[in-house]
Amino acid sequence: MFRPKVPTNPTPTGLVIPPTVEPTALVRHTPPPAPVAQSSPRPAVQLTPGTALALVGGGTAVVLVVGAVVVSMLLAVAISGMSVAVCAVVLRSMLASGRTHR
Repeated sequence: MFRPKVPTNPTPTGLVIPPTVEPTALVRHTPPPAPVAQSSPRPAVQLTPGTALALVGGGTAVVLVVGAVVVSMLLAVAISGMSVAVCAVVLRSMLASGRTHR
């Protein structure tokens, strides 16, 4: 049941030789012309010290903004968790004091 069954190949019928095709006309192919390098209508990007400084400043600003957003989200989650914990402690205290005073 768990042994693989190997399929058996049918017996070969002999050598198969492709039919030969004889050319009826002699055709000469001319090579295509060599491609000519075309100049791009767009100028190449020039990275000057001023643009490099602007890129570094922009990247720093993006990192600072994203970091501030992430930190504020983590702080919001931490404050929410603390408030839920304080509410749970107060409710537990109220329920425990209600049982003992009766």
